[in-house]
Amino acid sequence: MLGSMPSAILRILSLLLVCLVACLRAAPVEARTMRATVRHIDTGLATMRDVRVELDWPADAIRGALRLRIGALVAPELGYRFHDLDWRCPLSRDGQGGWRCDGELRSADASLRLSIDLGTAFTDVRLHKGRARLEVHRQAATPDDTRIDLVDVPLVWAQALLAQAWNEGRLKSGSIDGRLMVQAPRAGPLRMTGPLMLSGAALETPDASIAGENLGARFDLDVGIADQRSEVALRGALLGGELLAGSAYVALPKTPVALEVQAVGDAHGWTLPRIAWDDGRTLASHGRAAFAPDGALRTLEIDLNSDDLAPVSQRYLSGWLGSVGLGDIVLHGGLRTRIHLGPAGVRGIEAIFDEVSVREGGGVFRFDGLNGELRYSADDRVDSELRWRASQLYGLDFGAAVVPLSSAGGMVELRRAVSFDAIGGQIRFDRFRLRPPVSGQGMQAGFGLSLDALDVGKLAQTLGWPAFRGTLTGSIPDARYLDDRLSFEGGLDMHIFDGSVRVSSLEMERPFGVAPTLSADLVLDDLDLLAVTEVFDFGSISGRLDGRIAGLRLVDWNATAFDAALHTERRRGVRQRISQRAVQNISSVGDPSFITSLQGQLIGLFDDFGYRRIGITCRLHNQICSMGGLESLRAGAAGSGSDTSGFTIVEGSGVPRLTVAGFNRRVDWQTLVERLAAIGQGEVKPVVD
Repeated sequence: MLGSMPSAILRILSLLLVCLVACLRAAPVEARTMRATVRHIDTGLATMRDVRVELDWPADAIRGALRLRIGALVAPELGYRFHDLDWRCPLSRDGQGGWRCDGELRSADASLRLSIDLGTAFTDVRLHKGRARLEVHRQAATPDDTRIDLVDVPLVWAQALLAQAWNEGRLKSGSIDGRLMVQAPRAGPLRMTGPLMLSGAALETPDASIAGENLGARFDLDVGIADQRSEVALRGALLGGELLAGSAYVALPKTPVALEVQAVGDAHGWTLPRIAWDDGRTLASHGRAAFAPDGALRTLEIDLNSDDLAPVSQRYLSGWLGSVGLGDIVLHGGLRTRIHLGPAGVRGIEAIFDEVSVREGGGVFRFDGLNGELRYSADDRVDSELRWRASQLYGLDFGAAVVPLSSAGGMVELRRAVSFDAIGGQIRFDRFRLRPPVSGQGMQAGFGLSLDALDVGKLAQTLGWPAFRGTLTGSIPDARYLDDRLSFEGGLDMHIFDGSVRVSSLEMERPFGVAPTLSADLVLDDLDLLAVTEVFDFGSISGRLDGRIAGLRLVDWNATAFDAALHTERRRGVRQRISQRAVQNISSVGDPSFITSLQGQLIGLFDDFGYRRIGITCRLHNQICSMGGLESLRAGAAGSGSDTSGFTIVEGSGVPRLTVAGFNRRVDWQTLVERLAAIGQGEVKPVVD
């Protein structure tokens, strides 16, 4: 396209020369005034209508005045249409048998300076505006050869030509410099060769899906045009700038990136038999492509090789990664990739990893020592195998793994179950399936996994939880990832504190993105309350705990909503005792008061107390926890009752009979969290009235 622009302007200028030469040849020296009108001139490339020539040369004068007016000049194949062209210039002889004319060329919406020297052995044409110059030089001895000099020519002059090949493209800014040699023999194809320099180029489509800013380049151009066939060879380097195409964003480095393109165009579209890109150790590629006449991709086969992945994510992958919330990925190592694209999207991928490390900048996940192959096929089955030495997820360490994969019909899946060490136990993926983004659909995934004897203490320490003890065993029968949402069908069964926790309706939004959100419903069944309270350093409470936490919602791992109800259940042979310290801590958290002053006087005389039931409810909404006790549990609603009526948290049993009640039903959630944190740090001391 860059080569076609000066060629097009050259041909249009030639039309003006036809009129001028005809006028000069017809004008006698002694003529004072001559006028001519031509309604239509057709050259095959362009047509001119309403052409009027006026020559005023007084007898014995050394110069005259020339005026050329054209109602319309149309070159449909080039996309150029000019109306009301008007060129006036003082005409004079050059003293060697030639002519010279220099004046303003105006049209309906533009004005440029046009200078023409018609020598006996040469023709020079200069079109300029401000610093921009386009010069055409021809020698009579070599009539088939023309030199075109471009100096700071605005890129927008090529807009009409660009629209012929790409109707949606809009040139915004930039300039071209260069020197081109054009060979146009009558019996052969037109050929154009020479260097070009592109500076500060910017373009975009109306929907901004494709855009470029501050692009620079230097190229050697070789263009051949014959009948309906065009051949273009472009060799040079890109010199910085930014490119956007859909989700693909490329931030070119300041160092030159070598580029070579060979293209052949005809009525069936464009074929690119060679595409080469060389960004040093960061990325080197070569391939071929084909496009339909409307610019739609027919096929693309390309090899991409990187010996240093560190700059790749920000330089070439930030757009794609950012669209799935992974814009801060950090890469190291080497990667060799072969990609095959068709009209419907990716047909095949083969990637070979060489000591690759992948780290999500926010610490969500990482892989170390990634080696092996990954193959994807939209057609027939292909097998591959990946290996890594270690990995992490949310700070949790996982051991080495070997992952056998197969791919067919656009899916990648495990060939067999995969187990690896994790958090003192083992995790086993029973199945895994992945469908990469294709045809406008986002990435989809599904898996089932089992957890075997994970160390709850290590898990709690890593996640900043209280020092839980025990093991975690459970399963996720079916999990699915779609539209940046991870849902767990069938839920998660965990065995902890000698009881069980059933997690259902489990979902995560943006699991790898900003502010991940988790929602779930939890059911607690027969937990050892003594083990639970010892972990929180809450004071000891023996018994068995049941309950539910419905509608739990965490945003960036902070609770924003839930409806919780926890209570004890009598079990044969299980003692139900509560320590003095636990009573005091319950008082601190729930802001209750002792029912009678007698209880306040007696509490200091006993280490622990028997109880019949314990129950508490909390419904969190808009950062306010609406609290309730045993009465709310019987009524089936958290916080039932008036804001001033009391609620029972602990119903005593035996002598002394202890009852703990609360009166503040609406508690600020942040304040409640701070109280719990203070208890866990031992900052709340028992106080006996």
